[in-house]
Order: sequence, then C-alpha cells, then structure tokens
Amino acid sequence: MKPHVFIARPVPPEVEAYLAEHCLCSKWDGDGPIPRARLLASLAEADGLLTSGTRIDAELLEHAPRLKAVSNISVGYNNFDLEAMKARGVIGTNTPSVLNDTVADLIFALMLAVARRVPELDQYVKQGKWKRGDDEILFGLDVHHKTLGVIGMGEIGEAVARRGHLGFGMDVLYHNRSRKPGTEAELGAVYCSMEELLQTSDFVVLMTPLTPETRGLIGERELAWMKPTAVFVNASRGATVDEAALTEALRQKRIYGAGLDVFEREPIAPDHPLLGLPNVVTLPHIGSSTAQTRRQMALLAAENLATALAGGTPPNVVKELRS
Repeated sequence: MKPHVFIARPVPPEVEAYLAEHCLCSKWDGDGPIPRARLLASLAEADGLLTSGTRIDAELLEHAPRLKAVSNISVGYNNFDLEAMKARGVIGTNTPSVLNDTVADLIFALMLAVARRVPELDQYVKQGKWKRGDDEILFGLDVHHKTLGVIGMGEIGEAVARRGHLGFGMDVLYHNRSRKPGTEAELGAVYCSMEELLQTSDFVVLMTPLTPETRGLIGERELAWMKPTAVFVNASRGATVDEAALTEALRQKRIYGAGLDVFEREPIAPDHPLLGLPNVVTLPHIGSSTAQTRRQMALLAAENLATALAGGTPPNVVKELRS
C-alpha cells in the first residue's frame, strides 16, 4: 500500500501529480493557512507531511502516530522541534540550493534600493515634488567598488558575494562559523571578526540561520560599530536582529539605511515604527518568491518526501536529524 501524505499548503499541480504517483494524498484547499486544529486532525493517518513553516513539535507528533517524515518547502527549518522529532525518529528535510540565486538577486535589489533611495524617490516623483534644480536632495550612495560584508557565508551568502565582487567590483569581507578557502580564492574574500566586518563594511548583509546563538545577533552594540554611511540588509530571519535597536539607529541616522525582507513578527504590524522611517525599504518576506523558484522548491520537497517514505535517504535531511 502506498504511504499517505498530507499536503498542508497549496502546491503546483505538477507537484501534486508527482506525489500522487508515489503516495496517497490528501490536502488542505481552504482559504489561507490551515488552522492548527484542522491540521492536527488531518494527521491521524499520515505517514508524511508536506508543509512550510508549520510548527512541528511534540503536540503535533502526538496527533500523528504514523508520521515518518516532514518535508519543508523552505531552506530554514526553525519550525522544527529537533529534539521532539529526534525522539520520535521523524525525518525532517528542507530545500536548499534551488533558491540561492533568486534570494541573492533580491538582496542586491534591497542594497540598490536603499543606497539610491529608489522607493523614496519613486514617491517623490509620483507626488509631484520633482522640480528643475533639484540636485543634492536626490543624492544617494554608490554601490560599485564599495566594501561588502557578509555575515553567514553559506550558499546564498556566496551568491551575494559573487554578484558584489564580479558585478560591482566590491571588496568582500565575511564572518562565518568556518572559513571558506574556495570563496576566498575565487572572490578575494577576506575572513574577519564580526567587529572588524561591521566597522569596515559599506554594505552589511545578514544571512545566518536562526539558532539560539544567532537570535538577536545584531543589537545595539553591533549597530554602533557600523559606519554612519553603512547600509544594513537582513534577508535571513527577523529574530536575528534587535528591531528596537535597529529602529533607533535608523531614526538617529547612526547608519544610513536598511533593507528588510524579514521581521521578528510577520506580518509586521502596520503601526510598527520601522514603517514610518524613510531610510528603510521593507518587503513582505519574498526572498524566493518567483513562480519558477517556488515551483522548483515544492518539487524538491516532494522528492525529499517520496524518497523518505520509500525507505531511502533524501539528499536534504537537515543536519541535526541525519543518522
């Protein structure tokens, strides 16, 4: 008998078709995210779960006695209670690599948008404020030949560094848990301490996963190390940054600006003080949001799940759950 899979979020038809070849499938097809109670009730007979961001914890596992594998349609997996999954022997997978270039493109879009004040000056034109003689009030910052600092030199960080160095002639600094000799050789990237990176970089890109060690990684002290002309970009997880400290640094212009695709709480509250600052560009967590990339991510997640339920070893088991 084929294993039973529950699909907890919409996926492209070809992904459903692929899973249907290998599994018996049921799915959530209601409006919006599936309610927690409905999800728990749907897992009684499930051997596998295809999801994105659903909290996988002891409560959920108690309602899913047959569950063998959970496949995340994302790179991040901070929604996994790793200890609870390990105790139950549940495999957890993610979808790295396929979204690297898409996210790196967005990070560069944020860098350019903040540096050249693109959203702000778009509104300046549309509101009829542009007039002959405007000059210095329209100035922004150059990106080319500046110093790019990458905190978290994983695959996406490398893709950002490659764009910066090869496309914009930028010098690259990086801080990471381990050195990357290949990246250093290819891009002339220089490994340095967090303090040195923040003090030296013109553009700081944060690309770390959310772990107990990285929660609140960028706070008041770290922001104080940065140049007043520096641009900060976060496309990792919102909780890696102390938003109150960042808001104050931006309000007081202790740094030039910020580009944010992620926030501590999502969606961000409409009255959040960050949204009232002209030197911040905010996006609704769209790092991988293109139709092509999301389709590739969903298909990879489906392949991970089908492989796990067939008794194989998926290529993308998260490292903490590898045997």
